[in-house]
Amino acid sequence: MIAEGEIKRQVRDFYNSVGWKQIGEGVYQNARYEDLRPVSREYIHGCHLRVARFLPLEGVYLLDAGSGPIQYPEYLEYSKGYRYRVCLDISILALKEARERLGDRGLYVVADIACLPFKWGVFEGIVSLHTVHHLPPGEHKEAFFGLYALLKPGGSCAIVYTWGEHSPLMRILDRPIDWMTRLLKGLNRRLGAGREAVQPLENFKPEAKELIRSPGTFTYKHDYGWIKNTLKPLPGLDIRVWRTVSTKFLRAFIHRKALGSFCLRLLFWLEEMAPRLFGRIGQYPLILFHKSENSSSALERSDK
Repeated sequence: MIAEGEIKRQVRDFYNSVGWKQIGEGVYQNARYEDLRPVSREYIHGCHLRVARFLPLEGVYLLDAGSGPIQYPEYLEYSKGYRYRVCLDISILALKEARERLGDRGLYVVADIACLPFKWGVFEGIVSLHTVHHLPPGEHKEAFFGLYALLKPGGSCAIVYTWGEHSPLMRILDRPIDWMTRLLKGLNRRLGAGREAVQPLENFKPEAKELIRSPGTFTYKHDYGWIKNTLKPLPGLDIRVWRTVSTKFLRAFIHRKALGSFCLRLLFWLEEMAPRLFGRIGQYPLILFHKSENSSSALERSDK
């Protein structure tokens, strides 16, 4: 069992030396975990913008807990109506990159989301994207409750999480994804045709190939039952869909010549019709909670 301090050191070192290194113009090594092909662009764009629906439209401070470099344009929409976006990250490289995008509209803090260095009740909105699962498993609850404590009365928090291997739908599709991936690789070798790439390799920096092949860092994902039961005390708790399918699924089954864009429009419509169902069975849930105007400090202390 890796010690908690060692896990955090590994995560920090990974993002400082690999994850937030640019491999092309505005493209980070971390893009290996996303599907940036044109055929998926509309769907991914819609999923990114879902987050903004559940945040207050305006305020003084929006906390971006685990901000990274604010790598996608849609992320800027979340803080459009705020005076400041407070970017918190364990990686100093991430914050330097974020400053390039936000400038004086951002405040930048190197810190750990399981040990938040802020006064309670100061943020009208909080967002955290693909971050909590990098914490040691014993610190997930502390991070969720800590984010709640930082909300102003009337404020809301939106967290993009992942069920990982606990996603029922992705477990069912795991073997078909593997079969299709192997089939595509075989066809590409035989026909000499390249699949739609994340981006043309000629647009990448010389060191890109080595960075892309670098192993990832620590992650731990709790399942739906754990999240639902553990976070039950949080007011307004709601688990909806952020995105149903994994990047592996997109790359295996979604292709321009196979009506990929149409299929993703249909999937997005289904997600809109049944957001809680797909939030439970899909890959990436959107975990929401809200602090009421008359909240007391009792709940903030209930996780201790």
